[in-house]
Amino acid sequence: MGIVIAVISGKGGVGKTTATANIGLGIAFNDKKCVVVDFDIGQRNLDMVLGLENRVVYDIVQVMEGEANIKQALIKSKVNENLHFLAASQTKDKSVLESSKVEKLVAELKESFDFVILDAPAGIESGYEHTIEFADAAIIIVNPEVSSIRDADRAIGILDSKSAKVKAGEDVAKYLIINRIVADMVESGEMLKSDDILEILNIKLLGKVPEDKGVIDASNQGKPVILDKKSIAGQAYKRITGRLCGEKVDMKDIEISDKGLFKKLTGIFR
Repeated sequence: MGIVIAVISGKGGVGKTTATANIGLGIAFNDKKCVVVDFDIGQRNLDMVLGLENRVVYDIVQVMEGEANIKQALIKSKVNENLHFLAASQTKDKSVLESSKVEKLVAELKESFDFVILDAPAGIESGYEHTIEFADAAIIIVNPEVSSIRDADRAIGILDSKSAKVKAGEDVAKYLIINRIVADMVESGEMLKSDDILEILNIKLLGKVPEDKGVIDASNQGKPVILDKKSIAGQAYKRITGRLCGEKVDMKDIEISDKGLFKKLTGIFR
């Protein structure tokens, strides 16, 4: 039986869908069977980031309504055969989601995959609640900004109140990814430090991802940035997925700029 992980954020624009795509592909490269599921009904984007938009025939709503089975709807990645994708519907809205149907879908996917990654809609609406309801764990994506942290804290609160695991007396594992870190801005105080974010949210840090201009180009081309060996964000996602797959990977400090590192080194030698 696989593990179901919901990828969530309190607000849009923090890089949640991009993170989902790269995490899914990174897991596949670690020789684990993984499926990424787009739960953002009505606003499908994950297919484009994965470069699979032209392959979508059936979507998640059609599967839950019995119009297609999972095998018909699953799309295999062009990059790695361990990764599969299940698309959101573009013609329906989030009101079509029902707990019993979501639970059945998730249970069926768990039987075939080591990891089931659910890309939740941004915010705290009904679609979000259905995405988190049957998850075993959650990855919270934040930017090092006060508004992002505040909204993430609200999303975590709803996760604890709506989770079937929590209602059954169990804990939902929670992991944090701090995305789009700019070292110079952290040093100048324009962005929050990771230690401060962890103190506020009080969940385990899974990884830090630096700001990388190549992420937008990669997403537009349908090639997750983890495929770019020169990308600093891609390298960060490789470290993150290694940790998810049980490897011991050191947490690289990306909050010190080259200028700050030089000052630190000259201070040591003095």
